[in-house]
Amino acid sequence: MIFFGNMMRIDRYDRQILELLQSEGRLSNQELAERIGLSPSPCLRRVKALEEAGYIAGYRALLDARKLGLSLMALIGISMDRHTPERFANFEAEIAAIPEILECLLITGQQSDYQLKVVVGDMDAYHDLLLHRITRIQGVTGVHSSFVLRQVVNKTALPLP
Repeated sequence: MIFFGNMMRIDRYDRQILELLQSEGRLSNQELAERIGLSPSPCLRRVKALEEAGYIAGYRALLDARKLGLSLMALIGISMDRHTPERFANFEAEIAAIPEILECLLITGQQSDYQLKVVVGDMDAYHDLLLHRITRIQGVTGVHSSFVLRQVVNKTALPLP
């Protein structure tokens, strides 16, 4: 790692650390150091520096939705009545508070303003989420739902340059 003022430039060791932690986040520092060819102390310093610089945003456990009874995934296109910062901010705040919503993307190039990725137990739960929560948010004028038949690719790891 090389620092330019406040900016950190990642080198091959940092890249290896990021790649390994993305795929195996529970690696101990000892295991990580051995795999990238560094001793534990410099490896730990690098991990801490990557965390502090914001390259590593956090650590999470990935859960199996189906085993938790969440077998229905849908993509929902949302159209808004007005394109104002206040309207969007209100919508985004309300959407962020709904646990079934895994992603909310402000998009362009479609008829929708937002695309949501939601997961629920079944069609009844989806119906309830849509009619009693999402469509009641001020400004929502259109909803287009697509149901996921099968996840073909499901990655969390980012490609590293």
